[in-house]
Amino acid sequence: MFKTVCKCGSGFTDEDLAKLPGVLDKYKADHKHARVDSKIEADVWFVPGLAIEVIGAEITLSPIHTCGMNAIRPGAGLAIRFPRFTGRYRTEKAPEDATTAVVIIEMYNNQLKKIESKPMEAV
Repeated sequence: MFKTVCKCGSGFTDEDLAKLPGVLDKYKADHKHARVDSKIEADVWFVPGLAIEVIGAEITLSPIHTCGMNAIRPGAGLAIRFPRFTGRYRTEKAPEDATTAVVIIEMYNNQLKKIESKPMEAV
């Protein structure tokens, strides 16, 4: 099952944006794919078929994204804050090889441990 973790609109060059319709056209679908778990209503749906690399500032709790839903807090999933495309299409990976919810949850928990271990600064 594919979960949502962000909507990414940053990091694309003008060249990327010009090529994107051609890259995505073969994956276009009339409806949400049965293996996609999403609370988001998209203008356009795609079948899972392409892996891209996305980075962000941190991982946050989200009421709309389904990655890690209910794992940290009831009714909350996890989302990438300030996601941006790195420019890398991961052609060596199948969509099933993308980072899993288990790994995203682990990243979130590790991020919290780093925050908790920092000493408080004097104000």
